Amino acid sequence: MDRPNPDYPVLVIGAGPAGLATAACLSRRGIAHRLLERGDQLGASWRRTYDSLVLHTGRHMSTLPGLDYPRGTPLFPTRDQFVRYLQDYASTHGLRIETGCDVTTLRRSAHGWAATLGNGARIEGSSAVVCSGIMANPRVPELAGRDAFRGELLHSVDYRRADRFVGRRVLVVGVGNSGGEIGSELAQAGAQVTVLVRTGANVVPLAIAGIPIQYLSHAMRKLPRAAQEWVVKRVQRLTEVRRGPPVFPRPPHSALDAIPIIGFNLVDAIKAGRARVQLGTIDHLTADGAVFSDGTSAPFDAIVLATGFAPALRMLDDLIACDAKGFARRRDRVTSADQPGLYFVGHNYDATGGIANIRRDAPIVAEHIAVCRATAARMAKQRARAQERMQAKDGAPATH
Repeated sequence: MDRPNPDYPVLVIGAGPAGLATAACLSRRGIAHRLLERGDQLGASWRRTYDSLVLHTGRHMSTLPGLDYPRGTPLFPTRDQFVRYLQDYASTHGLRIETGCDVTTLRRSAHGWAATLGNGARIEGSSAVVCSGIMANPRVPELAGRDAFRGELLHSVDYRRADRFVGRRVLVVGVGNSGGEIGSELAQAGAQVTVLVRTGANVVPLAIAGIPIQYLSHAMRKLPRAAQEWVVKRVQRLTEVRRGPPVFPRPPHSALDAIPIIGFNLVDAIKAGRARVQLGTIDHLTADGAVFSDGTSAPFDAIVLATGFAPALRMLDDLIACDAKGFARRRDRVTSADQPGLYFVGHNYDATGGIANIRRDAPIVAEHIAVCRATAARMAKQRARAQERMQAKDGAPATH
């Protein structure tokens, strides 16, 4: 069990949903902490997402511990509604956020952990909770011929709105949920959209009979794998009956193994002829477009890389090992498998939603830290009493 120094605060790195939830749970237990945010305000990464973003997770399962959405919030909140929710959350729980604190390195110290900021300042802590999320670390693939391409090349994290792409030929690389939503928005606005799909994609409805698919996924969690697969196949068959054959090939993995495209906006755009599908990968870029792995080519004015994100863990360097997806190895949902006193919130992603997992994980971290600090404090008292007894014994008069 960890033995943090209870005289030092817990370091919570990142003031997005994970950091705010963790800080609130620590506050509820009376545990001193410092909430460090590299941006100039809380939820900085969420504020930079594209304007039309709408959560595909329902509001009932998109809350943090201790606060619901205001009455009248739609079932699927918008980006701006979610950011306001984060502001309300911080205010309701009286959270103090230290902005402009870009943690560049996180290392072990005599008292537990030390965070070094971009300006060289050093902050000591007893334990550290990494809540830096994934949006701060976009995956940008190496593309042969990138320097030759004369068009605009950007990652989905830098996309804001469709208006400046109207009438332009746009290649969207990847069909995760960001790629699907951006691709459909561009097509609806009048861009000439091509969506590049490596192997295929699973697509599921946003809701079934008015119930968000996320809620159904959550309800299925405790079912055996075979039963879950049966439900997935039934949903696929029902979808094909109602909407016709899929526009994407089935990928080699199940919808249970990777988050599928949620909702049919992109599918509808493809069926309406406003977007087209290109299978394969980019072999290389040319001055005016791309050559694909099947040898075909096409001209493009802009390329949007919807190639996903990876956990923002550069601050830890080689102190930890990561799994195949880049997430830190953990003994349980939240505790580092490599370093005592180190925790992660916002590292569990599945069909139930990242925010739902944060709601589950933040109280677990607070509980672990509370137990560890109580144990450390008790042991410190025991050592102090033992030392007092030794001093008393050494100072006692000799007997004959």
